[in-house]
Amino acid sequence: MTAYRAAPPETLRIVPLDALTLIYHRASGITHVVDAPVPELIEGLAADALTVGQLLARLKDQYDLLDADPAALAVRLDELVQAGLVERL
Repeated sequence: MTAYRAAPPETLRIVPLDALTLIYHRASGITHVVDAPVPELIEGLAADALTVGQLLARLKDQYDLLDADPAALAVRLDELVQAGLVERL
């Protein structure tokens, strides 16, 4: 089963800015302007490599998720992989 983890912390500079978050990806030189749930996903994957199901369980423990959809989470994680903010293992 595919696992994901956040990019190494030394490659990301994360700065909350009101409702948005700026994430500077040092490897690409790109600054991403993101909204929830991206910062929460990166935080959830910062300590451990997790599968979609494991990450979803962690997020359910931390947040009130009413319509948690594993397929939608997998799509979002693959988008973050393309941006270089998350790694697929």
